[in-house]
Amino acid sequence: MSDGFSFESRLADRVLGVPPSGIRRFFDIAATMDDVISLGIGEPDFVSPPEVIRAAKASMDEAKTGYTSNAGIIELRDSISDQIDQLYGVRYDPGSEILVTVGVSEALQLAMLALLNPGDEILIPEPCFVSYGPTAIFAGGKVVYVPTSVENDFQVTAADIEARITPRTKMVFLSYPSNPTGAVLRREVLEEIAEVIVKHDLVVLSDEIYDRLIYGSAYAAGHTCLPSIDALRDRTILLGGFSKAYAMTGWRVGFVCAPKAVYDMMYKLHQYIIMSAPTAGQWGALAGLLHCQDDVERMRLAYDQRRRTIVDGFRAAGCPTFEPEGAFYCFPDITSTGLDSEEFAQALLQEEHVAVVPGDAFGPSGAGFVRCSYATSLDKIEEAVRRIQHFTAKMRSAAPVAG
Repeated sequence: MSDGFSFESRLADRVLGVPPSGIRRFFDIAATMDDVISLGIGEPDFVSPPEVIRAAKASMDEAKTGYTSNAGIIELRDSISDQIDQLYGVRYDPGSEILVTVGVSEALQLAMLALLNPGDEILIPEPCFVSYGPTAIFAGGKVVYVPTSVENDFQVTAADIEARITPRTKMVFLSYPSNPTGAVLRREVLEEIAEVIVKHDLVVLSDEIYDRLIYGSAYAAGHTCLPSIDALRDRTILLGGFSKAYAMTGWRVGFVCAPKAVYDMMYKLHQYIIMSAPTAGQWGALAGLLHCQDDVERMRLAYDQRRRTIVDGFRAAGCPTFEPEGAFYCFPDITSTGLDSEEFAQALLQEEHVAVVPGDAFGPSGAGFVRCSYATSLDKIEEAVRRIQHFTAKMRSAAPVAG
């Protein structure tokens, strides 16, 4: 017999005030339908490289099934340090500045918890991945979103950031290549942002999970790792991982590189919350770094071909599409159909069985756009493009004629 107790009145305000993810809803619907092509979830369709799988199996055969060091196996931390140094000329001490985490998601939460006191402000450019703002809120921070626009290639500028700095601002969050837009920040823009960061004595959190997946002119220029800018080395918390470039989403292995003072606080949190990242996943990630760079390049080239197909397809469908130079997403403007982002995504799913994500799920600047992942096979992308072109032609023919 119930005594009238209800949890509803006992729930934490910081959780109640955050809406559910705007990504998952459409895929719950899609799961009930047949013949759906999903351009929604940012998950590679590739299987993890064979060397990764073999190394993980070997670790289990060798009875490496217990906890590792809280910070992660030293071999993996050494290799992370070596690769960042080789690629970007930035060196981190494997013993006191590199922590292996349960994906970048844990690294993100640790950084927020270690730095944000209640009421501290964090500046986050948007459109942005849906978890960034809620993670800051869960840590007690106040999120100040910084709008970007397609007219400026979805790049945040130093002026955009400086205009929103207040006495409560503690942190600037950057994530490039960008999810959802595919935008890439050039080094000269980052150097201007660095001047603002130093001027206002701020810290930076940089999510660079897509650093290896860049294309076109951005590939020619090379990814700029934020702490490689001298003024930012000791002000930056760098997040990275293996899910995207190594097709290891289910392994849940990420890492954070940070100056020792903040590393110590994140390490303490990690000890209490997690203990250690999955053991077999760490040995697999190590094999990825040591033996799978050709696999990374093979997948990058495949994504580049898919990128061209989906971007050209949307443009042919009458949807102006920003040129994505990184990650594996495109962000077409769908306003020419007469529909808003939500209406477009719903109708496309119901009528053509293609799942995309409304752009405003990633922030107000995404209104009028949709996010489409090209992490699925080329055959599926080509079929999805045909369905999208049929859909947009149908929407325009049904639109009322002015006059």
